[in-house]
Amino acid sequence: MPLSIRRAGHRYRSEPEPGVRTAHAFSFSAHYDPANVSFGALLACNEELLAAGAGFAAHRHRDTEILTWVLEGALAHRDDHGHEAVVRPGQLQYLSAGSGVSHSEVNGATDEPVRFLQFWLQPGEFGTEPSYALREEGGEAGSVLLTPPGMLRREDAALHLLRAGAYLPVPELPQAPYLYLHVARGGLGFRESGGPKGRGRELAAGDAVRITEGDALVDPTAGPDGVELLVWAMDSPVSYG
Repeated sequence: MPLSIRRAGHRYRSEPEPGVRTAHAFSFSAHYDPANVSFGALLACNEELLAAGAGFAAHRHRDTEILTWVLEGALAHRDDHGHEAVVRPGQLQYLSAGSGVSHSEVNGATDEPVRFLQFWLQPGEFGTEPSYALREEGGEAGSVLLTPPGMLRREDAALHLLRAGAYLPVPELPQAPYLYLHVARGGLGFRESGGPKGRGRELAAGDAVRITEGDALVDPTAGPDGVELLVWAMDSPVSYG
């Protein structure tokens, strides 16, 4: 199927720690669906809500590209390679776990929740030295490449940010065999095929679309509150073995 819409309300839900609520887009931990373990090179897309004082204590990752986009509040990061930061809206946090890294993620505010999206991507090479970066999104441009060439340890994947004001056309989508679109804010309308009989669809914040065959979205247009889209463009799927 060239296009698959995944609604926010249909995600797997969990409460892995006190004060933490997670919505999983893919099979994760106790939530296992053999038909939904990855898409392209993506292994996870989690939307996290951390209450004041809540978070994830130090835990370990290996051979995973971890990208975090804060929607509300402030997220405090610390790892065993000496990196400490408070990540806020408009910043992309990148952690390449490589040969192994331990990190914690906690609510960096004292009286408000923090809500963020976190993506896990399979790297193109394994056992590398862990790496960290905190990148500013860089203004109100309609189309931003959040992962410039050389940032990710996978050469055939990139994360884009697309924005449009109320009822305006969305900037052109990147071209790739695998596209993963996540509505971070606002809403999106589009048709599934050209011509007057093309089926109209609408997406709300938290909804996602997976596209595997060409241009499946016709005339994508922002909703009444505008739209902010995070778009993964990937040339190849997860490799096993």
